[in-house]
Amino acid sequence: MAMAVGGEVEVVTGMGQAPAPAMTDRLAAPPWRLVLNAVGSPREAAGKARKLVTAVAGLANGAALSDRLGRLRGLGYMDAVPTRLQLVVGSLDMLRFWIAPAARDYYQSKGIDFRFHQLLRVLDDPASMIDPTGFLSARDVIIGHVMQVVHANPRYDLELLASFEDGLAEMESQVVAMLAGSHPRARSIGAIVEDPGYHARLLEYVRAFRRDPAASAPVRENVEASGHLSRVERVFGTLPSSLRYFGKMPRTVLGAVRHLATVKTFPFHLV
Repeated sequence: MAMAVGGEVEVVTGMGQAPAPAMTDRLAAPPWRLVLNAVGSPREAAGKARKLVTAVAGLANGAALSDRLGRLRGLGYMDAVPTRLQLVVGSLDMLRFWIAPAARDYYQSKGIDFRFHQLLRVLDDPASMIDPTGFLSARDVIIGHVMQVVHANPRYDLELLASFEDGLAEMESQVVAMLAGSHPRARSIGAIVEDPGYHARLLEYVRAFRRDPAASAPVRENVEASGHLSRVERVFGTLPSSLRYFGKMPRTVLGAVRHLATVKTFPFHLV
């Protein structure tokens, strides 16, 4: 069950905090069961489809993007607002130089098929897959994404959630529910997360971040072990450093096309 402790919510059993399972469904269940759990019931699948339609429509909402960026600037996460073109090019660089290679390396080290893992993520929450930066994502899409994926560094996402009035509080509440087994997506997220201790570590960091945004973030083991990924993480691991990088992207369509066509490895000279 959950109890309020000092203004926070703690997951407890009769003997204290609920222990993490020795192995998650992601590693114990057969593939067909994982697929069924990720899809959910017909009602849940229909809800995911509606969320996806809303998310796709939101990608064209320039006013919403300007509002989100304005709130982030007001929080001190950037000095200058990148143009929409710079955000597109920067997000593609984030995807091809950071998100995809770091994830592929991690799942390979765990003996997990990366393509099947991505399929499970799409089946669980397709709306979370279409916006790499999260600037146009709804609060609960961001929260679900953080709970669904063992993050290389969750600081970026928590800084993004700070732009919602109740974003961090809701993040904590939902992780507590996940640990208690009462979250509505507990079964589908359990079909994806392979690390049984991830949500407990995440809750600890969320609480630390709420007390002090400068609190050290847990960096995923494969990133810490790689000199190259560690260097890229210092760029894309936090929102301010990511936005600084986005602001260095080309401002013209021709420049953007040239950058995407010719830059094949992370351009460390820009940071």
